[in-house]
Amino acid sequence: MRSDPEKCIGCELCRIYCPVDVIHTKPRSPDMPGKGKYYVVIDEEGCVECRCCVRADVCKSGALYQPEMQWPRTIRAAFSDPSITFAETGVPGRGTEEMKTNEVTSRYKRGMVGIATEMGRPGVGARLRDLEKMAMALAGIGARFEPKNPVTAVLMEDTRTGKLKPDVLNEKVLSAIIEAEVPLEKFRKALEAIREVGKNLESVFSLDVICPPEADGIIPVLPIIAREGLEVRINGKTNLGLGRHTNKQEER
Repeated sequence: MRSDPEKCIGCELCRIYCPVDVIHTKPRSPDMPGKGKYYVVIDEEGCVECRCCVRADVCKSGALYQPEMQWPRTIRAAFSDPSITFAETGVPGRGTEEMKTNEVTSRYKRGMVGIATEMGRPGVGARLRDLEKMAMALAGIGARFEPKNPVTAVLMEDTRTGKLKPDVLNEKVLSAIIEAEVPLEKFRKALEAIREVGKNLESVFSLDVICPPEADGIIPVLPIIAREGLEVRINGKTNLGLGRHTNKQEER
């Protein structure tokens, strides 16, 4: 995003809508055209092109605008603006169908564990080089990446290694999700790999796990998570499984 200094009146109403805090003001010099003592500048290096400042519709002078973007800059908008649907996958948003719908879709079978690492958050964002570190760590223990996930479909150069395309690594997004699947017997190694790579990230991330319960109701990932010293948060998502049941295999 950019701000036209001649149109900007320095009201700063757009600043509170920036989730990565890259909108600032500068004093206007006496010979500078425009109204007001200050004008807005946007740090384009840190901007994630989410368009929150524009979509808030608070700039009455029409100073905010988005210049034409080229690859790889377009990635920022695709992963940061929730109104955009990825052409490569047909999926809106950062991931695919939410993992919590597994009870009705049977996306993950018994004996398999779904893992999602949600990289970045408002106020922080995430550089794609951090996503590559996490993806390569998961690939190293044999994880299979979700093919319809935007990170996999749009950014990943090699799904066997988790390497992303070299020209995207310095791009910054509001957040992005890596979705992968591992056999239950590799889940502990996956946690160890995630913990290790987490020490060298510039951003923050959260870890999501989905695993169908056994026939006796036991959730097999819970003791593994406990042994690794991790805590299942009580504010995690819980699905009651209401809806169209397509999991025919598990009914038998």
